[in-house]
Amino acid sequence: MAGGVDPTNVSMNSLQPPKPIRKPGKVKVVKALYSYTAQNVDELSFEEGQILYIHDLDSDPNWWKAKCGDKNGLVPCNYVEDQTEEMILPLHEAARRGNISFLKECLAQGVSPTGLDTTGNTALYWAARAGHTDCVNELLKLPNSTVNAQNKMGDTPLHIAAVHGHLNVVNLLLKYGADTLLKNRDEFLPEDLANSTFIKNALQMSKRISENNINYNYGIDDYNDDSD
Repeated sequence: MAGGVDPTNVSMNSLQPPKPIRKPGKVKVVKALYSYTAQNVDELSFEEGQILYIHDLDSDPNWWKAKCGDKNGLVPCNYVEDQTEEMILPLHEAARRGNISFLKECLAQGVSPTGLDTTGNTALYWAARAGHTDCVNELLKLPNSTVNAQNKMGDTPLHIAAVHGHLNVVNLLLKYGADTLLKNRDEFLPEDLANSTFIKNALQMSKRISENNINYNYGIDDYNDDSD
């Protein structure tokens, strides 16, 4: 076997979570100042106030490649350039504010859920930090979920949700496979940072299941009392 490593001897909890990719999250989001009707087949029509997702600002200084709804095309930059609302990491902003509709729109427009901010945080981290359960749930349903991604301090979404006392978020993260045994750079587990007994108990229970591979999938017969 290449490298001489036997995968059967490697603990699941010893495996490092994949590092999220930074570049795909760089999408410029702007609001149209004016309405524009496409003059050529490669251009994009849009209405005043619509949100545009700019994917390429470098090819032409006057025309940007953008997406609006399910359509792609070139847009004149002077229609969106001045006084625009610009977000380099729009998904992070949506997650931080708990704006679920904008978050879904960002994902539909191809904004990467694995993009990182300057401190290595994912959008899921910010949703978990703020306790926005609906945003957390939406991000966890993605095939490339960043549930165990660690930022520059080694904190995961589970760490930060535990710190801020968001029990519903903690339970949701655990449901989607959050690793209770990951330590941050200060050697703290999520349960070490939990600020409530309920969260600490939930994390300890999940930790015991991870460590001992306990099966709690009881059937209805397991609850029958044979004694009369």
